[in-house]
Amino acid sequence: MIYIREAHPTDEWLVESNEHDNVLYAQPTTLAERTEVASACALRLDLTTPILIDDLENSTDRKYYALPDRLYLVGRDGRIVYRGMPGPFGFIVAELEQAIERYLAEAG
Repeated sequence: MIYIREAHPTDEWLVESNEHDNVLYAQPTTLAERTEVASACALRLDLTTPILIDDLENSTDRKYYALPDRLYLVGRDGRIVYRGMPGPFGFIVAELEQAIERYLAEAG
C-alpha cells in the first residue's frame, strides 16, 4: 500500500462523510505529517500490510494516477500486471485477489 496525498483534507475538499466519521486532517505539508496521517489511517482501518509514503511531490500518485484510490499489482519485473478502475466504485478487492492468484499460478 502506498499512502498518497490526502483526498479530502479539512483545508481543501472536506466531505460530509469525513466529518461524520471524524476523519479530519489538513493536507500534510511535511513528510512527517504525511506519515502521521498514514499511520492514523492504518490504525483506524486495522491494516496489517506495510504502508509506503508517497513523497511531497506526489510522484507515485502522478505516475500511477492513484487519486482517489486505485488497486495495482506490480509484477516482479516492475511491470503492471493489474490496474483497477478509479475508486471508490472501481476499488474491487476481489478483482485484485483474482489477479494475484493468476499471476502466482503463471509464475509457478
